Amino acid sequence: MKNRVMWIRLLSLAWPVIMENFLQSTAGFVDSLFISKLGLTEVAAVGVTNAILQIYFALFMSISTATTVFVSRAIGENDEEKVRNIVSQSVLLSVLMGLLLGAVSLFFARPILSLMGANQEVLQVGVRYFQIVAVPSVVISLLFTIGAILRGSGDTKTPLRIGLWMNIVHIILDYILIIGVFFHGFGIEGAAAATVLARLIGVSLLSRHLHKSGLLFRSIRKWSTIHGELFQKLVLLGVPAALERLFMRTGQLIYFGMIIRMGTKEYAAHTLTGNFTMFSTIVGTGLAVATTTLIGQSLGAGRTDEVKSYSKWAMIISSAVMSITLLFVWGTSFWATHFFTTDQFVIHLMITVLLIDVIAQPATGMVTALTAILQAGGDTKFPMYVTWLGIWGVRTVGVYVLGISLGWGLIGAWIAIALDNYIRAAILFSRYRSFKWLKKI
Repeated sequence: MKNRVMWIRLLSLAWPVIMENFLQSTAGFVDSLFISKLGLTEVAAVGVTNAILQIYFALFMSISTATTVFVSRAIGENDEEKVRNIVSQSVLLSVLMGLLLGAVSLFFARPILSLMGANQEVLQVGVRYFQIVAVPSVVISLLFTIGAILRGSGDTKTPLRIGLWMNIVHIILDYILIIGVFFHGFGIEGAAAATVLARLIGVSLLSRHLHKSGLLFRSIRKWSTIHGELFQKLVLLGVPAALERLFMRTGQLIYFGMIIRMGTKEYAAHTLTGNFTMFSTIVGTGLAVATTTLIGQSLGAGRTDEVKSYSKWAMIISSAVMSITLLFVWGTSFWATHFFTTDQFVIHLMITVLLIDVIAQPATGMVTALTAILQAGGDTKFPMYVTWLGIWGVRTVGVYVLGISLGWGLIGAWIAIALDNYIRAAILFSRYRSFKWLKKI
């Protein structure tokens, strides 16, 4: 009975996050569908831009991870004043980070895209797209942080409702601004504008709810003032989480660069396949958020036995559900890929690499769950080291050896990705079994 309560609570907290991410991915799916009609060059430009934005997201997610851990523990301790202090410092930190990355995007868009290996044709359409979506990075940062605050407090339904409206608006704006209604559409720049406007609406709604929730200080002076010790703790917990994701993203930049040099069709196939694999990723992300919240609240309340139970169910459910989800997606890919392109070579590659990723999903689910478990316990450094080893020592090297040296192309690259996930899953599970990850914050 106790175990059933555990996994029911985990799923109850996770499903709104999963649905929210599903809606976001659906909007991204539709966005990619519209862009694919513009041409493979536009697809490649958006793919390169999104690869760079993943680094930005890594930094924003590190703040949101630290926020979720601290908020959930303070909720478990039933300390309202502490919760408000954490919220104010998290919002302030996210604003500063967003402004900094926005400035970088404004002044260094072209050299950043060039470093990614984008050719002149891709640069011509990609620079403007990148600047439109990345200069207002503070909006993205606040989306991550305010959502993390609400989820850390146990409210996963409000971000879902707001995400629903945000993504409906996104899809409508995509059609209007890309294709055009009673006027000629703006193409790829219209896609960028639709994304930014939808995010602005989402931040506005989340901010309004946060103000009403009582989790934020009413006094502007109190929430806009830096509290040195707490600010430092957020940074110290967030930095390893940021580096863990940065190791992942910078490694991706390198092997993405290898893939884009395989050819435009190979990179287009790689980019479009991401729209299919995203459906299993959102399941894992939702379960990871629920895991972090419940483990944090249990640790705050001093219930270590619950921590172990939630950890066990998180690993089992993440691996099983992510594998089943991607298996279903792969089954639909035989006809769904035709909506994105008519190029048979690209379609064949997409279906093949999706099957490789299906085989990798049990390990991917374990990595997702175990990373969330260790970070919730305050052990953000170990996942950082493991990611560094896996991405740089296995995945990037593997893409070069299998994909380029042996000539296996994109298929070899995705085999290397699968090997990386299995190796990291084994190392992280060994750390979990030691229980050295339970740390005081």
